[in-house]
Amino acid sequence: MARSVAILLILSASPLVAASPAERGYRLLVDKAYLPADFDQETFDAAWKHWPEPLRSEAERATLDQRREMAFARYGLTPRPDDPTKPLQYVVDKSGNWTMNCLACHGGTIPDGKGGSRVWPGAPNSRYALQTLTEETRLAKPELQKPLSRMDVGSVFVPLGSTNGTTNAVMFGVVLMAYRDADLTLHKQRPLPKMVHHDMDAPPWWHFKRKKMLYIDGFAEKGHRGLMQFMLVPQNGPAKFREWETDFRDVFAFISSIEPPKFPYAIDSQLAERGRVAFNRVCAECHGTYGSGGTYPERLVPIDEVGTDRVRLNALTPQHRDAYGQSWFADFGKKANLSAPGGYVAPPLDGVWASAPYFHNGSTPTLWHVLHPKQRPAVWTRRGDGYDVEKLGPQIDELDAIPADATAGWQRRQYFDTHAFGKSAAGHEFPEVLDEGEKRAVLEYLKTL
Repeated sequence: MARSVAILLILSASPLVAASPAERGYRLLVDKAYLPADFDQETFDAAWKHWPEPLRSEAERATLDQRREMAFARYGLTPRPDDPTKPLQYVVDKSGNWTMNCLACHGGTIPDGKGGSRVWPGAPNSRYALQTLTEETRLAKPELQKPLSRMDVGSVFVPLGSTNGTTNAVMFGVVLMAYRDADLTLHKQRPLPKMVHHDMDAPPWWHFKRKKMLYIDGFAEKGHRGLMQFMLVPQNGPAKFREWETDFRDVFAFISSIEPPKFPYAIDSQLAERGRVAFNRVCAECHGTYGSGGTYPERLVPIDEVGTDRVRLNALTPQHRDAYGQSWFADFGKKANLSAPGGYVAPPLDGVWASAPYFHNGSTPTLWHVLHPKQRPAVWTRRGDGYDVEKLGPQIDELDAIPADATAGWQRRQYFDTHAFGKSAAGHEFPEVLDEGEKRAVLEYLKTL
């Protein structure tokens, strides 16, 4: 097992002042709210009343603890590994207020090799149903006489995500940054900026340490300040960012400490070695080499070369990128910044088996489909919680279109439709130079990274 600080924290009970920077960073994320609360425990516990049948009747007959377990499953939440009474994805304070943290998207589960799963802070949360959670807790609030939150109101203007496991996170940043000067002074009177709504798949945090630049287009040099963009709500003025900057040096240390998980199933070592040779011939130029002396080139591949969905690249204007580069987040121009990156950065592939689905928009369900471009499904949905050990990704059902009877929003969000805007699974056809035997060998090799 990789000795990630994130996993060692499960056993850690030391006081915060005695903890390492990485340990402090984790505990700050899960224990300290940097935003106004989204809802409270009473609201969360009442959301089941707005579930569809027969799930609602099943919840009505269940105990409170069983109902909470059902809610966690419905919304893609997991227990904290160091405190199973709380969700990893939200800070829950002593008054029962729930506030989203970074692990909402970056805290998921991985297969345990025994037919189940384990929580892994830093793994993409490919189950997160933010839009559904927001809609159903919002419906519960009026009858409880609870006020609406910023998320309830904001989602009227900015959709949260059209497929479970992906979010419109890039536009969250665009709209929040539009109301700030370079020093983060707030200007509420500004109009809404032009937005190109699209969904993104969260990258695994164990790649963070290997990168110099952030985001799929690599336009911004990484630094602890850049991690604080999610705090751009009106309640947080420039003084708050300066006050909490020390916290995010520790958060930076935590993310930098995360290790990729090891493949928990059997590996054919001879086949994997043949795959390593094929991988190094075809894939290593962009994705790097692995093992002793391995290197990662962090290559930005031109969009016409990689051919994947270009909506994410076009959604950020040079003006937005430049504004970020001249802001407090980039140390007022001292950090490297690209106004027109022109493509996507090929990611490192450590732990790639555990980060499905694939591509920046989450359009490709398994690594087998990455290696077989012509056989990627038009529409797919998960078949339960199982892991496909052969194809390396979730077990799925493939369809030509979203079923006609899936009319409710929560139903449609269970399907990934590659025909939809920003969701294409086209491109990255480089594996086509491999024959079928080589593809099988490369797939085996990817298990070892």
